[in-house]
Amino acid sequence: MRIGHSKDVHQLVEGRPLILGGVHIEHEKGLLGHSDADVLCHAVTEAIIGAMGLGDIGKHFPDTDPKYKGVDSRVLLRATYELMVANGYKLGNLDATIFAERPKMAPHIQQMRDNIASDLKAVVSQVNIKATRGEKMGFIGREEGMGAEAIVLLLATDKKEKHFSVDSQ
Repeated sequence: MRIGHSKDVHQLVEGRPLILGGVHIEHEKGLLGHSDADVLCHAVTEAIIGAMGLGDIGKHFPDTDPKYKGVDSRVLLRATYELMVANGYKLGNLDATIFAERPKMAPHIQQMRDNIASDLKAVVSQVNIKATRGEKMGFIGREEGMGAEAIVLLLATDKKEKHFSVDSQ
């Protein structure tokens, strides 16, 4: 068993879509980033990479690489799934929290769970997503940004650790 944890934050700005867990959410602002800035997918992706001891999301998908400009973060999550399988792991479960003052996340949580479970070839019961507000405190509460945290449990499918990177596949 391997456990990984990650946190991601992005600034909220006008003129960008708000995408969380692969779901386009109606809101007057979106998240700023090199990719689509999906903080939930980023946190899950990095937690998986971390559980395998393979660095961080920037090592595998650098924001200096033009091929990741505007990329759908679910593409990165699916590539990380392939990395996970290549290294002899499968998802045990994941638990994630979104930090956002607005909009309400409850109407979108199930679709986020469905998307992430699909990308990780898992059953939805292995994926838990919840949300909390900043209660008007800090950059979350002032609606300057959003964040997400994820914890994953990976289970070995074989005893050999291969330590491939995304680029070596």
